[in-house]
Formats: sequence, C-alpha cells, structure tokens
Amino acid sequence: MNATYSLRLCCFVLMVVAGQTGLSNTQPPPNILLIMVDDMGWSDVGCYGGEIETPNIDRLASEGMLFTQFYNNAKCTTTRASLLTGLYPRNGGRGTKELITKNMLTLGEAMRFAGYATGLSGKWHNGAEVGSRPFDRGFDEAYGLWDGCCNFFNPKTRDPEFKGGRVRTFGHNDKFLEFEGFPADYYTTDAFTDHAIETIKRHASAGEPFFHYLPYTAPHYPLHAKPADIAKYKGKYSEGWDVLRQRRLAKQKELGLISGEWTVIERDGLAKAWDEAKSIDENWQQLRMEVYAAMIDSIDQNIGRVFDTLDELGVTDNTLVLFLADNGGCAETPGGTDPNQIPGPRDFYAHVGPGWATASNTPWRRYKQYCHEGGIATPLLARWPNVIKPGSRTDQVGHIIDFLPTFLELANSEYPTTHPVFAEPTIPLDGKSLLPVFNGDQRAPRRNLCWHWANNRAIREGDWKLVWDRHEKNWELYNVAVDRTEAHDLAAERPELVAALAAKWQAWADMTDVRLQKKKPKDTKPDDTDSKPS
Repeated sequence: MNATYSLRLCCFVLMVVAGQTGLSNTQPPPNILLIMVDDMGWSDVGCYGGEIETPNIDRLASEGMLFTQFYNNAKCTTTRASLLTGLYPRNGGRGTKELITKNMLTLGEAMRFAGYATGLSGKWHNGAEVGSRPFDRGFDEAYGLWDGCCNFFNPKTRDPEFKGGRVRTFGHNDKFLEFEGFPADYYTTDAFTDHAIETIKRHASAGEPFFHYLPYTAPHYPLHAKPADIAKYKGKYSEGWDVLRQRRLAKQKELGLISGEWTVIERDGLAKAWDEAKSIDENWQQLRMEVYAAMIDSIDQNIGRVFDTLDELGVTDNTLVLFLADNGGCAETPGGTDPNQIPGPRDFYAHVGPGWATASNTPWRRYKQYCHEGGIATPLLARWPNVIKPGSRTDQVGHIIDFLPTFLELANSEYPTTHPVFAEPTIPLDGKSLLPVFNGDQRAPRRNLCWHWANNRAIREGDWKLVWDRHEKNWELYNVAVDRTEAHDLAAERPELVAALAAKWQAWADMTDVRLQKKKPKDTKPDDTDSKPS
C-alpha cells in the first residue's frame, strides 16, 4: 500500500469511527461472509428444490432467511461489478476492468474504510492488470483467479483452442502466480476455502470485524470434480433432464417456493428432449450432470469447513453469512456437444449444455445471459443468528446492488461523495439497504429494476416485468405476481404499459451507456444444439 493511500485511508477511518453510533449500545458491527457460486441454477440446492446433497447450504435456510425474489445481472462480469459497487453496470456492461472505475467504491474499499479487515478468496473477473486487481481495490488479502474460468486441478493449464488457447491469470495479493506446477491434490474449490479459513482466522484473532468475499468458480465449466464426489451421483440422472425438471418442480411446490397455479413449460426451447439428446451418448449425457452435481457437493463440503471455523472462533452468532449465485444455469457449449470431452478429469473441457441447464433453472425460462427469470433469478440465503429469525422466508424483491449499502449500514458507515483514495466524485449508489428485511420488517419498495446483456433486456416495476429476448426481438409483458414463470405474454393486451416501461428502460440504458448491438456477439452464443429458441 503506498503512502498516499495509507494517509487517506487513516483519515477516512478516523472520520468513520468518530461518527459511529453502533447497531445498539452493546452489539458490535457484525463480521460479514459473502459466498457466491458461479453458473448455478435456482433449483440446484436442496432448500430450493434440488436433490444434490447440500446440507451446509441448506442450514443457512433453516438457521436464517431464504429469499424467493432476489436478482443478479445474468452474467459473470456485470454481476460481480454490481455486487462489489452497489451500482448498476456502467459502460453498458462492456469490458472487465472498465466496469469498476475510480469513481466507485468496491466492497473491499468500503469495508476497509469502515474499520474492517478485508479478504477475498476465489474469482474476481473485474480486471487482471495492475491497478484493477482486488489487492489494488481494497482487499487486504486476496488469492485466486483474476479471470473468468480455469482448470480446477491446475489453474495455469492453457485453455483449449476453442476457448482461445490462453493461460488464465492467477494471483496472490500484488503477485501474479506464474508457476506451472500445482500440488497433485490441488482443486480450486478446496484451495479457495483453505485461503478463506486462514485469512478469517488471522483477521478474527486481530480483534477487528472482518469482511470476507468467497466467490467460488464452481460449477462453471470446465466440468472438473474429484472421483469420490462424482461416484456419489452415479446413475442418479439416468432418467434425464425432463424428468429431473418435473421432480424439482414438484418439490418446489411442496416447499411453497412457487405457486401451483403458475404455468411451467416442460423445458426451455433451446434444449432438446432427453429422449432425442441421449442418442448422442447416453452415458456421457448422464455423466455431465453427475460431475456438475459433484462440483456443487464439493462447494457444500467446503462451506461446512468454513462454518466449523466460525464456530471454533466463537464468532458465528455475530457473523452475517450470505450465499447466492452470479447468474442462472449456463447453456453455453464451448467446443460443441462433443462426447470426446469427458466430464470429470483435468484433461478435458466439458459443459452441461442447455438440457441440464433447463433442469437447473426450474421453474424458470432461459439461462445465463438472458433477462428472463432463468438468467437473473438467484437463490439468496442469509444467516445472522444475532438478528435474523431462523427458518424465515421473504418474498421482498432485492438485488445485488443492495449489498454495499447494507454492509455500510451494518458498519455504521456512510458512502462518501468523493472517493477517499482517488479523490474522484463518486457515483451515487443505486442499491438500498437490506437491513429492514433482515430485521423482519417491510422495506420501502424501489421504483424499478433494470437489466441488459447482449441485447437481452428487462425492467421490473412492481408486479410488472417487461422483457426482450434477442432471439424473439420484441417486448414481452408479464404480471409476475401471478405468472413469474413468464408463460403468458400480455404485451398485445397492454400496449400503453409496454410503451411506458420501454421508455423507462431506455432512460436507464442511456444513464448506464447501454449500446444495443446490431449483430449477436460471437462470444455470447448460448448453445450449438440443433434446436431453435421458442
């Protein structure tokens, strides 16, 4: 940390501490652990209807709060930028390091300035160059992948040619890790957890409140998992994705997560029927989902290790733990649908494809990249034993832009009008605090929420949602109070409402510099099946 940065930081911390009044007369600010997984669908964990073994994640629901209407930005980079800054993506969502600029505070900076020790373990994906890495933007201790995806067993393995053949950027604090040899038993999910546990122990022992961001790369492709974890799911997906989607749907209705009156499509139109798709190679098709499930199982095991650490340190009761996904299940198929790419081992680069992604996103339509619910709806679980009522559930609408203002309120800190390090006027926050929701109160509703990625776009205002699918190329209108599965398009019946919401979306797009593209970008192709979207 340079001298100017240190001086400004110290001055800012003194101002914050001087202004603190505390959450109560006796309760110190909570520790915060923010866990995010990559490319996981809404129904992939048990408490949201899944069959994958996720007892530790499910504990967050039984010991805390489950959100049914929480949103991300449908894509890795834009979600991470919004989560870190409390802002909608600027620059129209384009670029990586361009999404977090010097007129924005990151969560690392905001919490550091509020007197927290800050750490990151995992995937950054908002800039890999000097000046834009997590260590440069407020994280005292940072280890992981500065890019978007990598080999799970050896992150420095070169990508296959169909992914550009590049070597991914891995780092620790201000150092780039260039070494080729990783231990024989290395696995990124385990390694990120090891670093998180080590950092949390060190920060907790110093007597400071800590903020730790733990963004796993799993279950993003390539499909890599340990043999013992894969073996647990052998044969469990032999009936295919169509049956799996119906089973998860039935469980979601039983859990009261969705209304039994909603119409739910059998599968998304970008996916083939299982009976047709299995003719390619039935065992390989099953193995794709077995490995994907094993990757989520491994995440859950590692989250259990972190929970044990919090218990050992005696900080569980005053630690807010949040769990979510960065976008919906992923239908992308880099390299094509190729049974020669074997899911599981480090030597191959496989993916789940649109069929299994349809099941992952039960009961929603579409996937990652899209602004239908399958792309933007995320599980969110929150546990804070000192505050949140165990086993509670909320249908209040929230968004990842709400995290930074929430954490600032928990830390009794305010968002500055000028960045305390870069001296740039800051962009006013778009998010609003979730603390009333955690307290069991109703939060004042926001005016609307907006989304865009690769010409897909949407706006939600109250119970109305207007959405544009780049394949269909027209606005669709849904009343999500009675049709959140987006089965009944009301656009033809309510043209005035369509026009009004479209104008509001355009005003937002102008504010955030969205530039609609005339051609579909090559790097956003969702799949290469023979199916056409419906």
